[in-house]
Amino acid sequence: MTTSTAMPTADATLERAWAVLETVPDPEIPVVSIRELGILRDVRRAADGTLEVVITPTYSGCPAMSQIAEDVAHALDVAELKPYRIATVLAPAWTTDWMTADAREKLRAYGIAPPTGNCGSAAPAQEKVLRFMPRALPAPSCPRCGSAHTERLAQFGSTACKALYRCIDCREPFDYFKPY
Repeated sequence: MTTSTAMPTADATLERAWAVLETVPDPEIPVVSIRELGILRDVRRAADGTLEVVITPTYSGCPAMSQIAEDVAHALDVAELKPYRIATVLAPAWTTDWMTADAREKLRAYGIAPPTGNCGSAAPAQEKVLRFMPRALPAPSCPRCGSAHTERLAQFGSTACKALYRCIDCREPFDYFKPY
């Protein structure tokens, strides 16, 4: 399976599909596209010639996946890219490592602190460390003033994939997109 940063192939229909789907925003964070977030995993031709769009949820219980599938279908319908099929795959599991640098900057500009660090998803499976306790990560910097002097108010923010933080310097609350 190609990654969210994969370049489309020489097939003109696939190139057009990638371009169309690049414009599909995440329903919960409309300033970033599903491709920039890494939710859009692949656009390919199935064995029967049907256009197949592969999406992966940010977590297995993500309530936005049905909306994302509807938005993908609508974009493909408007672009007259039929027939198509949308496949939701859970493995490999989505990771914030799949987010583009542009997505991280757009999150920051929107007032959401992007995930910090690297989840190490690029390492081969046999080299991954199994952790039973979450590793301590530094507090995120405030997306408004840039201060690193922040505190977590709640493990869950506006959605389950975000935590609620507050900047101690400027006193502004903000969401932090948790690294997975």
